[in-house]
Amino acid sequence: MDTLLLSPSSMAKRPCPSQNPRPPNHLNLLDRDHLLETFLDFSDSPPFAIDLSFERILDSRDSDADQTKLIDRALQLGSVLLEAGKRSARRRASKHNSIAWALPPDLTIKVFSMLDTQSLCYAAATCSMFNKCAMDPSCYANIDLTTVVPKVNNAVVSTMIHRAGKALQSLKLGVVVPGPSTSLGSCQPLVYTIRNSVDVSNFSWNDKRSRQGKESSILSRSCLSPLGGDSGAPGALLRKLHLYNIERMDNASLCGALAACPSLIDLEIVGLHVELRQTLVSVSANCHLIERLFFESSKSGRDDSLKSPACIELVNNCPHVTSLSLRGFKLHDYKVRILIKGFRKLKYVDFSTSYSITGSFLRNLGSNTGGNLLEVVILRDCMHLKVAEVDRLLNAVLSGDFKLLRHLDISNREGLASEGDWYYERCYSLSVNPLKQVLEQRPHLCILAEFPSEGSFADSDQMFDSEPYSDISLPSQMSTHTSDGSMFVSFSESSYNSDHGSGNEDALDASYVLYEESSDEVETY
Repeated sequence: MDTLLLSPSSMAKRPCPSQNPRPPNHLNLLDRDHLLETFLDFSDSPPFAIDLSFERILDSRDSDADQTKLIDRALQLGSVLLEAGKRSARRRASKHNSIAWALPPDLTIKVFSMLDTQSLCYAAATCSMFNKCAMDPSCYANIDLTTVVPKVNNAVVSTMIHRAGKALQSLKLGVVVPGPSTSLGSCQPLVYTIRNSVDVSNFSWNDKRSRQGKESSILSRSCLSPLGGDSGAPGALLRKLHLYNIERMDNASLCGALAACPSLIDLEIVGLHVELRQTLVSVSANCHLIERLFFESSKSGRDDSLKSPACIELVNNCPHVTSLSLRGFKLHDYKVRILIKGFRKLKYVDFSTSYSITGSFLRNLGSNTGGNLLEVVILRDCMHLKVAEVDRLLNAVLSGDFKLLRHLDISNREGLASEGDWYYERCYSLSVNPLKQVLEQRPHLCILAEFPSEGSFADSDQMFDSEPYSDISLPSQMSTHTSDGSMFVSFSESSYNSDHGSGNEDALDASYVLYEESSDEVETY
């Protein structure tokens, strides 16, 4: 009776070894290590001996299922040993590298942070120790993914930006065609468009698009979207942004990226199909610390979107600008004057290949706030730059204006415009006396004045159907100083595609006094 009252748990007995046998491969660590070491000793045996031994073991199995199971276990064991050997080899190599590499990890990261992006990727692929050091965010503070042909896609850009995180300070993207080294005032062809780079590298967009419908090496309009990720953290401290020939970039995408970069001080845009006015409005609204602004149009002289209110808003919201380059746009003198007079710290201006600029914006500018700090003025290949305005500028320099000016470039492939018909009456030289006097009075001032031989502009009509900016030039030299202080002006023949219209139809007429200190400079003309 007492036995029947016992609970089931109290009746439970210790399992018998015969009822629940231990697995045959359940060995303690020492036995397993000893067995594995003995097994590895067979690696010195001839292969045929191991093969015969395995065949004998296989024949000892009665059923076909047991033989198949044995073969699978042999393959599995071999795979496990192979992976274990690879891992151990990597660990030993990493340990050896850490001993042989003289620098500690923190200094290695410092060295890697000084490498360009491509070299950093090469270093990261060298060994696991370098890879670990190369993953530090500081190594990606300055990302340069510019290439000669399109071979960087959005995924690569996103990965690099996320690795940098809040450490991101500089970002360069797009296609850049390498050109000859140039001096401070020299001007390369207007735009290195994506089509130019294709011609150079024998790359075809149609061929690219035909590759199974995939465009894995093309940056799209969303390539800058990671800058606004993580609540805008990657772009919050970005200081430099350079974009080159990203064909699919549009105004909305660029403005969205600029909105995520409030600390930007250096913005360079070349060959993007974006509007000047919208871009400058976005800069003035979001990038109040900007110091250098470089914008080169993708279509020479076609973008005339900039209005006076946008200029006024830019100079009011971005007072720290010291360098301004607007190349290839349809700008009028009164707009340029608003910009130069408004930026009180401006030292460098470049309006090369810009339409409608006659040079009258420089009148009475060198002695006033906004122009007296100018050190570099580049007006190369401005189609409507007048010789009279250049002479007036040189006389202003002689009278003591532009005291800090050290570089002036007024070179023009088609000569300077005259006071009469700008198209048929071109000037191919400057007055010698003002030049000589300026060079004697200001020996440290470099003046570049390279013009074609007389008559090349009228002959350029025959070339309007040719490729834009096709150079037909003779060997030429830049303007330089001779030993007696005079100036040597060389001539070369070249031509570029131009509109037959002056590009100044909607500009202010001659009755507008450009040098008035009026705040009513509005677009009513």
